[in-house]
Amino acid sequence: MHKFVIFICCILTYSTTYSQQMGLGNANFNSVDSSSKFIAKAPEFAIIPEPVSLVQADGHFTLPEQIIIQAPADSKNIVDYLKTRLTVPTGKYISESSGNTPGSIKLILNTHENRQLGDEGYQLSVTPQHIVIKANKNAGLFYGVQTLLQLFPKEIESKEEVADKKWTVPAVEITDYPRVAWRGLMFDVARHFFTKAEVKQYIDGMVRYKFNILHLHLTDDEGWRIEIKGLPKLTEVGAWNVKKTGNFGSFSPAGPDEPRTNGGFYTQDDIRELISYAKERFVEIMPEIDVPGHSLAIIASYPELSCTPGAENYRVRSGERIMDWSRGAPPIALVDNTLCPANEKVYSFLDTVITQVAALFPFPYIHMGGDEAPINFWQKSDAVKALMQKEGLKDMHQVQGYFEKRVQQIVESKGKKFMGWDEVLNGNIPPSAAIMSWRNASYGIGASRNKHEVVMSPQDFVYLDLMQGDPIVEPKVYSSVLLSKTYQFDPVPAGADPKYILGGQGNLWTEQVYNMRHAEYMTWPRGLAVAESVWSPKAKKNWSNFIAKTEQHFKRMDIGETKYATSVFEPVFKSNRTPDGQLMVELQTEIDGLDLFYSFDNSYPDHFYPRYTEKLVVPKDAVQLRVISYKGKQPVGRMITISTDELNKRAGKK
Repeated sequence: MHKFVIFICCILTYSTTYSQQMGLGNANFNSVDSSSKFIAKAPEFAIIPEPVSLVQADGHFTLPEQIIIQAPADSKNIVDYLKTRLTVPTGKYISESSGNTPGSIKLILNTHENRQLGDEGYQLSVTPQHIVIKANKNAGLFYGVQTLLQLFPKEIESKEEVADKKWTVPAVEITDYPRVAWRGLMFDVARHFFTKAEVKQYIDGMVRYKFNILHLHLTDDEGWRIEIKGLPKLTEVGAWNVKKTGNFGSFSPAGPDEPRTNGGFYTQDDIRELISYAKERFVEIMPEIDVPGHSLAIIASYPELSCTPGAENYRVRSGERIMDWSRGAPPIALVDNTLCPANEKVYSFLDTVITQVAALFPFPYIHMGGDEAPINFWQKSDAVKALMQKEGLKDMHQVQGYFEKRVQQIVESKGKKFMGWDEVLNGNIPPSAAIMSWRNASYGIGASRNKHEVVMSPQDFVYLDLMQGDPIVEPKVYSSVLLSKTYQFDPVPAGADPKYILGGQGNLWTEQVYNMRHAEYMTWPRGLAVAESVWSPKAKKNWSNFIAKTEQHFKRMDIGETKYATSVFEPVFKSNRTPDGQLMVELQTEIDGLDLFYSFDNSYPDHFYPRYTEKLVVPKDAVQLRVISYKGKQPVGRMITISTDELNKRAGKK
């Protein structure tokens, strides 16, 4: 479920609306001037997400040479996690006790419930003598551990022992609990396959910031990623395509002799292992089987599930163009990637799939997709026309609605709850269906008012595959979501019925994400903004404070060897023309405290070069502009080169 295909028609259409497309109308954006010398002091407490309450006390706790962790016997997975996180960088010996032995670090489950904390809240007390975390449930203890680790020096993230380091934690009293229950990230393993180890790595990154749901997008046109017993072709055929390099969506069609060796899938034992790994870290995994659209991998495996003659010649997509988005949604399909709603074999197939998926995944919801289903092949199908006449269906929305209701019945017959993308609302689906709102917040608001459970994931705030800086340096996708925009995400938007809002999540689609390092680059730091939006009280959110904390977390990620994007430090280029037709460029930034230095003479600027203070008239014969960002005397971000041809394109003709 991803809108990358719009890239074909509009990715580099720079016009007078460019600044709106990039979010430059956002109040967080700054036109850099001479007042940008201010350098923010690093905060002593750089906790993400921001706690509900934090009170600093006097002194520091210093880790002793021999650390004792005192914890309940049924908190062993938390103790093991904490021991690993502490032992590796500190090299200290750690023992554990489930009795009343005095401990350096105490994890305590409340004997009397603290209703303020709920199931996931905690209280963290650090004094010069000890560290104590209290919670009602083990989940709260685990999240208290995440906060504790963020209080240690950044070297705590090291994957090897750090010599001669004093391991201290500032004395503090913290009370904390989440704003919403559903705090998710979606990881698309269908467009590009990620190994079991890489999924675990993604989970490890999530839990540092108190995410608790991993939405696994397991099926799409590019691959089917889960073993289904009795349907072997789904993984023998549907899990493999041709390896391509370049811009997804515009690859050349795969030839018959090109090897279909790119891809992979998870066995059911792999799935069980991932579920167990996640559960130990208080993460639930929600599976998604995306139907009736986005189903080319299914059709290539079992062409009899299509309405369209010739489907036996279809192959799993390798990134070639299969949709025409030039007339908007729904797209015009160039090949029929939909299951046939008029074919009873489809519902038998889905019953088999859903039965096994329901048995594998303990999570109460199964996401069944429902987005972006093209209708042009259905419109030509005699079987669909007959179905419409038989069932009294008036249009293609009702045809898909018929399909969705039958799928919902199958899901619910397995003791699970049905969830779909917000397009399923078009078919008058019953309120028992949960909705994931992606097109914009209005769909989720409306669904909540109609008593649907809703997860908010609007693309204009939390689509993590979109560009996060100027397109001249970012991997090209059809649109942009800058960090400042993601930070404005509100999982409980005005007008929604909060009783039906489960929470929110960020979505990482992977058409253009080929490896784990790039998945990290696209997730962080925007994932930090999502985390703070779904955990922290709305009143506690503060953009300037968040940026100062994020810079500290970049240092932690450097030590932990996690990749992240520095786009927030870099300018976005806006160009127009003077009244007499000269090309003029304006540099805008998301954050304060940056100095931008530039050159037009093809050399590489540093902080001895001219500093940007106001709009620049581009010299007549210049061929490019180079810009680099500094904080004080330290460069931040990347050296960016933009051609005057590109600036002219953005300015439009005079």
